[in-house]
Amino acid sequence: MKKIKTILPVIAGGACLAEAWLLPDSSAHPAAEKPYFSMILLVILILTAFLFLMTFFSKKVEDKYSEKAPFYAGILVFLAVLNILTVKTATLPVLYFPSLDRVFGVLVEDFSFIGKCLLYSLRLQMTGWFFGAAAGILTGIAIGFNKQAKYWIYPLVRVLGPIPSTAWIPLVLISFPTVVSASAFLIGIAVWFPTTVLTASGIASISRAYFEAASTLGASGAYTILKVGIPAAMPHMFIGLFNGTTSSFITLVTAEMLGAKYGIGWYINWQKDMMSYANVYAGLIVMSITCYCIITLLFRMRDKVLVWQKGVIKW
Repeated sequence: MKKIKTILPVIAGGACLAEAWLLPDSSAHPAAEKPYFSMILLVILILTAFLFLMTFFSKKVEDKYSEKAPFYAGILVFLAVLNILTVKTATLPVLYFPSLDRVFGVLVEDFSFIGKCLLYSLRLQMTGWFFGAAAGILTGIAIGFNKQAKYWIYPLVRVLGPIPSTAWIPLVLISFPTVVSASAFLIGIAVWFPTTVLTASGIASISRAYFEAASTLGASGAYTILKVGIPAAMPHMFIGLFNGTTSSFITLVTAEMLGAKYGIGWYINWQKDMMSYANVYAGLIVMSITCYCIITLLFRMRDKVLVWQKGVIKW
């Protein structure tokens, strides 16, 4: 059964490649510079064939690959169907659904400019995310451990926090001197609220027995906060950071429409206005991969910090 699963991507890749080569393209679609989709399929076919052969020599590879092989085959089938509906038959509107050759062609031919936009977005994203996460953790700790802070700050968090960060744009535009600082503030707000709430919630859910035991052993207030409270609240804290990271990417796209000259969100919006939907899809692919990598990095960091909870939340 496992061997059947592991050969499915090879069959799907071969069928997809045969369809791309043998079926004629519709004249309604502009021709791409090169058959990028077929090139990618050829690489995938070689890779999946290699993995299939490796399953005969390694039981570990077979067990691991057989779990994901049907999903990989499903992706290839989806791409084959999409290729038929676009460049082969022009069933979908040509303007809004360009050929996969053109989409992948943008990623190759426009790579340097997209790379500049991505670096600009990452600078903006990391700046806003860092300050938003730091402010959220500190605010959450203050609310969780200080009654006065909870009395005065927590009601403001509950009232102002749920407001979408993009709703602050009119105020931000007149309050910050540059577009970069204004955009970073909006991203920071998107990260700050879930981090604050989840950090405070994590502290509130800690069993009082931990604090009583630390106090009995002579621990000071600062030691109790740093060595007992914060480590115990970290699982909730990381969940807040995950939620904030996702929200920050949504805010990033809007923030880059405030007048930025670069940025992946600006690039997608610009290409949409130019009706270049191949570039729009290429930008979405880059943004998706980037968001996936950042979330994966956060999960790896979580597994390193929270060793006792490794694998509890999977990504």
